[in-house]
Amino acid sequence: MRGLWPLGLPTGHLRSAGVRLTRCITLVAATILAPVAIVALAPGDDSEPAASRVPVPDLVELRPGAFGYRAAGEFTRAGKPVTAPAVTAAIKGTLAVTRHQITAADYQRCIEAGACPFVDVDAAVSDLPMVKVSWRDAHAYASWLSRETGERFRLPTDEEWAYAAAGRFHDDALPETLDVGDPGQRALAIYDRDAIRQEKFDPLPRPIGSFGANENGLLDVAGNVWEWTDTCYTRTALDPRGEVATTAANCGIRVVEGRHRSYIADFIRDARAGGCSTGTPPSNLGFRLVRDDDSWRAQRLLLGWMRRLL
Repeated sequence: MRGLWPLGLPTGHLRSAGVRLTRCITLVAATILAPVAIVALAPGDDSEPAASRVPVPDLVELRPGAFGYRAAGEFTRAGKPVTAPAVTAAIKGTLAVTRHQITAADYQRCIEAGACPFVDVDAAVSDLPMVKVSWRDAHAYASWLSRETGERFRLPTDEEWAYAAAGRFHDDALPETLDVGDPGQRALAIYDRDAIRQEKFDPLPRPIGSFGANENGLLDVAGNVWEWTDTCYTRTALDPRGEVATTAANCGIRVVEGRHRSYIADFIRDARAGGCSTGTPPSNLGFRLVRDDDSWRAQRLLLGWMRRLL
């Protein structure tokens, strides 16, 4: 049998070794990338997304940037409540946000597909924002929309919502001059703030665009529909220097943003009927989504490479 110069290996042996090497590479790749495939392809997905029956929502893409921001959650020092610190938050990648809130008609399609929990939707208001939905309902819709469109959608974090809201994000912290050691003074300040909020109570959802667009082109931000975020409620203890000592998160309660920030249990659909953990309850609970460009694109690239290899 003629050898392969200069290695001196028989051609048949070399071909056999090549087959074994290919099989070894395939097995290693499948083992390493299998978790990625599980994450990227939701149950019921084909290896390639089918033609979408649901259109991709109208999106506004915002450039990366940094901005001043009042941190969410409850803060204490020496066991007493204090004003949340003002911090600088950064959005490191392009942020693609739905231009308007998810409508009743949008959500109805998810119900009909058997992918979203049933919520009574009046056909006469199908073009209005979807309200009386819980965080769990909104999360189910985002998962369904991701499967249908082949792109990954999710609820925004509190920081992302504030960045997108821009000038319509309200810093409703109590005055800095407030004596934190005087609980009576603090209680009066909270009472005055909540009384002003109650005067602006507006229970009926309005047609899309009723509250205009903000400087980023997003419609109805901080109108009379508050929006779920993916951020968990946190309790943070500060040390005497004002630095974080301990933090505890409760993801059974989520941050809701609108005319003011609220903290609502994730199963609540109507905060006016109970479930608002602190402060004045939101008039309505709805949501908008963001497209998770970076993580989704990375997963699709890895999946494409794995399929070509296998």
